[in-house]
Amino acid sequence: MATASYVIGIGSNRRHGRHGAPAGVVAAAIAAMAGLGLDIAAVSRTRQTPALGPSSRDFANAAVLAGSALSPPALLALLKRIERDFGRRRGQRWGARVLDLDILAWSEGGWSDRTLTIPHAALAQRAFAIGPAAEIAPAWRHPRLHATFRQLDMRLAAPRAVDRSGRGS
Repeated sequence: MATASYVIGIGSNRRHGRHGAPAGVVAAAIAAMAGLGLDIAAVSRTRQTPALGPSSRDFANAAVLAGSALSPPALLALLKRIERDFGRRRGQRWGARVLDLDILAWSEGGWSDRTLTIPHAALAQRAFAIGPAAEIAPAWRHPRLHATFRQLDMRLAAPRAVDRSGRGS
């Protein structure tokens, strides 16, 4: 398989014994990906974002643009291995985690099987994911929504209109 490009989302909201605070975990995860053969072409800035769901700890989120000859399932297996190496264990959905790595997008378009969907199903609705992706790959187009990552990010950032009842429209 020829080398493809991937946008990989990175998140952490728990300290790590060796890498420290979540921002340090994000930086160490990027180094781990490079050390395992991913060609890191671009790295977004690391942002502090509020947690979704039951976790009360803010996340450090970032994204990388990486080249790899791995297929999407093989890359997912590599990312899950890195998560385990950082101490991630299966637990509460959306709970605190030392490291979360997600394939957000793939240069070859879409992929779907029983374990993986690309682009990530909630990419366009999650500012913590689309923001870093738009920073490193602004002109990439979502294969189903036909909008660029920059456009999707701007849609989430745009203020919503308020109707007379005071509710957002």
